[in-house]
Amino acid sequence: MNILRSERVSASLLLSAAVLGLLLANLAFGPALIDLKHAYLQVPFTPLKLSVGHWISDGLLAIFFFIVAIELRRELVIGELNSLSKAALPAIAAIGGVAVPAGVFLVFAGNGPTSDGWPIPTATDIAFALGVLAMFGRFIPTRVRVFLLALAVLDDLIAILLIAFFFTADADLTWLGFAAITVTLFGMTSRLLRPRSPYVLARRAQWPVIVALVVLGVLTWSFVYLSGVHATIAGVMLGLVMSRRPAGRVMHELEPWSNGVVLPLFAFSAALVAVPQVRPSELDPAFWGILVGLPVGKIVGVTIVGGIATWFVGRRKGITPLTWADIATVGALAGIGFTVSLLMNELAFREYPDVIDQGTVAVLLGSGAAMIVSAVLVTLRSRHYRRLGEQKGVGGAMSRNAAPPMEEADRT
Repeated sequence: MNILRSERVSASLLLSAAVLGLLLANLAFGPALIDLKHAYLQVPFTPLKLSVGHWISDGLLAIFFFIVAIELRRELVIGELNSLSKAALPAIAAIGGVAVPAGVFLVFAGNGPTSDGWPIPTATDIAFALGVLAMFGRFIPTRVRVFLLALAVLDDLIAILLIAFFFTADADLTWLGFAAITVTLFGMTSRLLRPRSPYVLARRAQWPVIVALVVLGVLTWSFVYLSGVHATIAGVMLGLVMSRRPAGRVMHELEPWSNGVVLPLFAFSAALVAVPQVRPSELDPAFWGILVGLPVGKIVGVTIVGGIATWFVGRRKGITPLTWADIATVGALAGIGFTVSLLMNELAFREYPDVIDQGTVAVLLGSGAAMIVSAVLVTLRSRHYRRLGEQKGVGGAMSRNAAPPMEEADRT
């Protein structure tokens, strides 16, 4: 299972699943697969009735958001976002990486009926971005990876807020009240998994607590879904309230399943669309807004806003600031929207099935373009840092997780 924790493997599985879904959907038996995706399944004796595609995007994907919330809380408490000085630069860059792609989208979509899709190009896929960095950035220093991780986590936080506020209509407060109760019970119960001493760990049976947490988690998801709020928010709520130590262990256990099953299955399902048989002039403006917004909007927004912010808040004593080239590289990586962009595409255009298909293709093409650009930039920066290492006598011994031996030397 450890191989599924690899960023490279995770990114490869995601890309393969998406390509496979798009390919199969456009073969002779593609319509049958698409019909299966839209077939409804109901849980007996409950009001829960969703299509197969929604069981994946609303149900299984909640596990992914649960892990994202745990990581977000960890970064806010003990990680790279636990102080204002640490969070300021990636936060400012993240705002630029949201505002500019949204603006690019609206330039194309204007005030048309599909203008609500402006959040689609604002997302960043952490798994893909880190995967590309791992594949091509062996000699990239730690500070660049930390900046990317912090920016992507904040980007996900913004995406969560967008889903909660812009893609929720007529929320049922009664069901939300039930969800609040089960979330509170979940957080309290999770503290029972943290033993007070090694002796308690040896004596206390953990499985009743685990079963209770699973039941409370399922109930929370059900209540959030029935309330009208997108059900993945349930995963966010549970991840934020879970006790930190057991949350870390749970995240470690769930990560291979998320990387190896949940995300590839979602990518396959989301990409299972027939390529629109229309001329470029007949494509909805939202298609072009997404296609340009992801690779261009992200790199421009993150680079310009993040670069300017570096001059004001990024020069702490004893720490080498990121260069413009480093920030541009992170901006290109942030343009890989993929998972979250595909989810937002489904939410934004649920009343326009044809536009959903166009948006899916645009997300895949835009993210693909961002992958190519970022792979080139990461490779060039990695070679740059390798040459710096060789000039200082360390050759190729420096790993991608190690900072350059002379921090002052890389201010290029």
